Amino acid sequence: MNPTAPTISELIAQERRLTLPHFGYDDAYALGGLLVSMARRRHAPVAIDIRRGTQQLFHAALPGSSADNDAWIDRKRRVVERYGESSYLVGTRFRAKGTTFEDSSRLDPDLYAAHGGSFPIAVEGAGVIGSVTVSGRPRGPHPAWVVAAL
Repeated sequence: MNPTAPTISELIAQERRLTLPHFGYDDAYALGGLLVSMARRRHAPVAIDIRRGTQQLFHAALPGSSADNDAWIDRKRRVVERYGESSYLVGTRFRAKGTTFEDSSRLDPDLYAAHGGSFPIAVEGAGVIGSVTVSGRPRGPHPAWVVAAL
C-alpha cells in the first residue's frame, strides 16, 4: 500500500465533509466551470462529467481528451452509483483486503472501474444524488481536483 495515500478512514471523513446543502443545475454549471478552469491552467487533457441521478448536467472535453475518457467516466461513475462512494475509496477497500476490484467485485470490468476520478455528490438530508467525474489525469491517490473544487 502507498504510504502517502489516504487511508480508508480519511477518505470516508473527506466524503462526509463534502456533503452539500443543495445541488442543482446552477451548482453543476459552477462546479463544472471551476473544474474546466483548473484543467486549462494545467493544460490537462481531461473530460469532465457531472450528473444528478441519471441526468447529465455538465460535460466538457478539453483539447487532448478523447472518447476513451468518456468511456472511463462511465465506468468510474457506475462505481459511484452502485456503491455510493468515490471510485477511489471503493478500489481502496478492495486493496485493503489484499485483492483488487477487478478480481473480487464480480462486476464486469468493461462496465465498472474503481480507479480515482469519480466522486459522489451528496446533499444533506438526501444522501448521494449524483456524481462528478474527471478523466484523463494520470492516476493519483484520490480525486484531488474534485475535492478541491467542492
